[in-house]
Amino acid sequence: MLDLPGAVPVPPEGIDRDIAAHYGDPYREQRALIQSLAFVDRSDRDVLRVSGPDRLSWLHSITTQHLERLAPMSGTEALVLSPTGRVEHHLVLADDGQSTWIDVEPDTGKDLQAFLESMRFMLRVEVEAVDVAVLSIAGPQLSRLADVLPLPTEPYELGTRDGLLVRRRPWPAFSVDVLVPRDQSAQTVTQLLDLGAVPAGLDAWEALRVAAGKPRWGLETDHKTIPHEVGWLADAVHLDKGCYRGQETVARVYNLGRPPRRMVLLHLDGSDSTLPPHGADVTQEGRVVGSVGSAVRHYELGPIALAVVRRATPDDATLLAGGVPAAIESLPGLTGTEQPAVRLR
Repeated sequence: MLDLPGAVPVPPEGIDRDIAAHYGDPYREQRALIQSLAFVDRSDRDVLRVSGPDRLSWLHSITTQHLERLAPMSGTEALVLSPTGRVEHHLVLADDGQSTWIDVEPDTGKDLQAFLESMRFMLRVEVEAVDVAVLSIAGPQLSRLADVLPLPTEPYELGTRDGLLVRRRPWPAFSVDVLVPRDQSAQTVTQLLDLGAVPAGLDAWEALRVAAGKPRWGLETDHKTIPHEVGWLADAVHLDKGCYRGQETVARVYNLGRPPRRMVLLHLDGSDSTLPPHGADVTQEGRVVGSVGSAVRHYELGPIALAVVRRATPDDATLLAGGVPAAIESLPGLTGTEQPAVRLR
């Protein structure tokens, strides 16, 4: 999609590679994803395929998600944790009844594959990296694509057609991911353009992600991140399943209800022409209380950012994010004051 008119590549210093940041008008592209129909090249994500009759019970035993009874043609999210409960990988899964497809952040697939291979033992599973691209499509006119794509209706429900695997997304509204073999991707893009979908760059997609309060591994996470801090308990952790690596930390922090940090949405002062960079300090009265994850310009909210701050940082605190004045908006389930509804064993 870098060959499409107006394509500007993402900066080389970020975690994304060789895809378009925008096609000339990021605000228009954001509106298209929300108000009409647009598609985003996310083909720098790494994709693995796990096959074999033991695949789901095996993945169940080594990730945070309940997978052993995952229904065919459905998907979910999961995490791989360190022995101390720190997040090492964030996985988006889709099982077609024969194989489980896993897409992860750019340049992390090799490490995940090595970890999975080390955990195979004598089980009937095979793990391979596959040459598959991820395209994300969103907009209320999504039904216009029904002649070329299956369009599942429930989050993480799957459909297949002509070698394409389509997964319904939980956000934004009216959105799907398409896993397409790379040798078919140009044909798929042409079909989307012919049906009136417009290309949107990663800048537009990231603006919607930040506004929705959805973290990305490597941006809102660091070597200390536990799932409770960034909202992954709701989406990627099953709180009533057997043992897995890192479970003791998940249970202990959940039972105490006191994760050391929390992710927040920052509304940035729009008078500053620059956005704080990833990793910039978030300070309160000169004291560092956190760091910036992703900073974006949203077509309605203006400059905003996701940041991870100390749990006790008050919502009415006056902050500076990389020197830019910022105000906190708490995210649902991440205020830092919630108490667990049940205790885990």
